[in-house]
Amino acid sequence: MPPKGGYKRKATTANGEDSPTPPVPTLSEQFSYLHQPRPFKNPNYTKNTNRRTKNLKAVLTQERERERLERERRRHEKEESMDVDGGPRESSPEEDMPTYSSIEAPPSVLPQRRYCDITGLEGPYTDPATSLRYHDKSIYELIKGLSATAAKDYLAARGVNPIVR
Repeated sequence: MPPKGGYKRKATTANGEDSPTPPVPTLSEQFSYLHQPRPFKNPNYTKNTNRRTKNLKAVLTQERERERLERERRRHEKEESMDVDGGPRESSPEEDMPTYSSIEAPPSVLPQRRYCDITGLEGPYTDPATSLRYHDKSIYELIKGLSATAAKDYLAARGVNPIVR
């Protein structure tokens, strides 16, 4: 009986180096898009290294300033285009077109939504001892086990003055 592991079978490949048939591509190679041309990419694209990022406040300020200058320009053109009688000639429909930052809406008449302080889900219930809002009874069991400092931290995260009884 030959010893265990002493005889290793030589791996036979269907596409050996001495084989006259060309290698058959695998299924993943057949479906791969890696070597396909990408017409949606611009081959002449170069990244602008001097471009600096702006925060949201700066972008909104620039947008408001641009809209203000545009309104002043339109108003100035409107004043210049007045007839001798003082009446306007024509008004374009896009003059009073609302923009994202120019629309003002009244406050909502719906009640403010209440969310669970633990999970962030809708929280219709409030714990009378800690004033924490919770989603269901499993969260309530967790709230009952919280220490006073942990309850204060959750209330502070919500922005409520933490008063724990």
